[in-house]
Amino acid sequence: MTKIGILSGGGQLPLIIGESLIHLKFDVVFFCIEKFCNKKIYKKYSNETISINSLGNIIQKLKNHKIEKIIMIGHVARPSIKDIKFDFNTLKLIKNFALDSKGDDQLLSTISIFFENNGFPIFDWKKECKDLIINEICLTIMKPSKEALYNKEKGLNTYKLIGKADIAQSLIIQNKIILGVEAAEGTDELIKRCFNYKKKGDKGVLLKLSKYNQDTNLDIPVIGLETIKNIQKYDYEGIFLENNKCLIIDKEAVVDFCNSNNIFLASVVKN
Repeated sequence: MTKIGILSGGGQLPLIIGESLIHLKFDVVFFCIEKFCNKKIYKKYSNETISINSLGNIIQKLKNHKIEKIIMIGHVARPSIKDIKFDFNTLKLIKNFALDSKGDDQLLSTISIFFENNGFPIFDWKKECKDLIINEICLTIMKPSKEALYNKEKGLNTYKLIGKADIAQSLIIQNKIILGVEAAEGTDELIKRCFNYKKKGDKGVLLKLSKYNQDTNLDIPVIGLETIKNIQKYDYEGIFLENNKCLIIDKEAVVDFCNSNNIFLASVVKN
């Protein structure tokens, strides 16, 4: 089996993917990114601490562990040039990309090319961890209403206009009107914010999609139980997630909560 190194940022996602790969008999080492990753949750697995201040040091540690392919996943705040130690490898990256002037998707793409050029290609974990990705038409007992389907189409048509910009993954639509587009606040705050704009009519839906230029091996749209609880709390009908492009953390618990609260969870194909 291929030896995988997971460059692990914040949140549960790196561990969820890693455990799935370990279950599939892959040899996995977690490289916990200092200041972002909670190393305590990896204590029973092979792990090492790394810092984004020196790419050269990361490369050496990957070589020391005989890593063949890597996964970069989890939350990491974009570094400023002034925070990075200018070793030779970092200088090569900066030459190809101005860290303070481009979008996050382009940044991730540039970093992945850098690692590939140094002998560590990105591992397509989605092909192996298919159970983590939404690929069912509808996961819940509750199915989208006619009004929800109209809202979905409105959202998809709107996303054609904004989706290529590196700005959003989620929209809230009610009565075929876009109530809000996700910005820096994240999906859960979008759900709360748009509740104040709801009018009499249907309950409204959340539509969550990958961006058109988004590499979902590096940055994948995610929902978990907290998002579903907010959908219930703020009285939305349900969620549409992009088919084969979105991940559900603790899928069984999420689906159970939806079924207990008459919330639908369905997939959609983006044009």
